[in-house]
Amino acid sequence: MATVNGAALALLNFLILAGIIVSALLAVNFKSVLASVIALGATGVLVSLAFLILQAPDVALAEAAVGAVLSTTIFVIALRRINAERKGEGRE
Repeated sequence: MATVNGAALALLNFLILAGIIVSALLAVNFKSVLASVIALGATGVLVSLAFLILQAPDVALAEAAVGAVLSTTIFVIALRRINAERKGEGRE
């Protein structure tokens, strides 16, 4: 198994941190709610990757499952139902 030197690991950590900050800022600043939810999901994926690099695979897996996948899915389903009800297609 190949080893990663300290400079490469520091650069990777910096890039992931920058990605987390950018995606979080995009989630706050997007005018579209759906775009904000997708940016929030990207933030969760990047945080999960950061935990994986920090050698916490259990926390990374939990963050990927809940923070990136489950919460994003719930938000998208809720948005679809809200839009359907606004258009008069809501379930009775």
